[in-house]
Amino acid sequence: MFMHNKNLMYTVRVSEPDPKLASLMLEQFGGPQGELAAALRYFTQGLSDDDPARKDMLIDIATEELSHLEIIGSIVAMLTKGVKGKLAEGAEEVTELYANIAQGNGSHTLAVLYGGGPALTNSAGQLWNAGYIDSIGEPTADLRSNIAAESRAKIIYERLINLTPDAGVKDALTFLMTREVAHQKMFEKALYSIENNFPPGKLPGHPDYTDKYYNMSQGAGDARGPWNQGAQWEFVDIKPDQAPVNGGEGNPTVRLAAEELKAVNQAAMRTKSRTDVNPVTGADLGAGPGAGKTTPVK
Repeated sequence: MFMHNKNLMYTVRVSEPDPKLASLMLEQFGGPQGELAAALRYFTQGLSDDDPARKDMLIDIATEELSHLEIIGSIVAMLTKGVKGKLAEGAEEVTELYANIAQGNGSHTLAVLYGGGPALTNSAGQLWNAGYIDSIGEPTADLRSNIAAESRAKIIYERLINLTPDAGVKDALTFLMTREVAHQKMFEKALYSIENNFPPGKLPGHPDYTDKYYNMSQGAGDARGPWNQGAQWEFVDIKPDQAPVNGGEGNPTVRLAAEELKAVNQAAMRTKSRTDVNPVTGADLGAGPGAGKTTPVK
């Protein structure tokens, strides 16, 4: 059951309309790192999670993200309020109105298509889509993805704060950014409350390959660090003539039934390339610009 409180989670005070800034704010409304994507990611994870404590956390955070979506949407609406009225009432000459709406960027899309209201697009006008939800149904993987998602959202908020001259908007964005930090902490604590959380899932890695570091980009710039040296790692230089790491010749094979093999061989013979002929083609006959010889004929 959802119940809406008409008060925003955080009081927002916008100094003056700014359609250009509103377009940038859409990144956190309908963008891949935005609040709608976060809310639906955690909500769907919570619905399917069988752990009561983790389910409660996920639904709580999902609901908070909807509150954040309301804050961002309210900021966008306030930043476009002046343009919205002028657009609806035709209060200026066409050229002046267009200049007022566009302000040197794509904010005219926001104003003309959506009447100045918050649109489910990112800052470039790309429509929101469910592909932003990357849940896979395994808590040890999803929680790691959630930590990364909150990290990316924090970075977007930092960038918006740096672009925002409005002190009231900056204050609200600082609150939202800080809540991304809090959510990272929650997800990390939830991850490590699962005793067997690495590697994600149930099956262990193959012992022959789990602790090997393959140096596959040799040459100037090769570096060593805790990711490829120490007691945990075996450092393996991959040579140009390297054999497959699991032995064999490196050619893919498949076992086919007799009928399948016959059909495959027939198709291969039917489509076989001949290297002993040089047939006349459209290029030889001058079929179109640039066809045939590339040097002028004298």
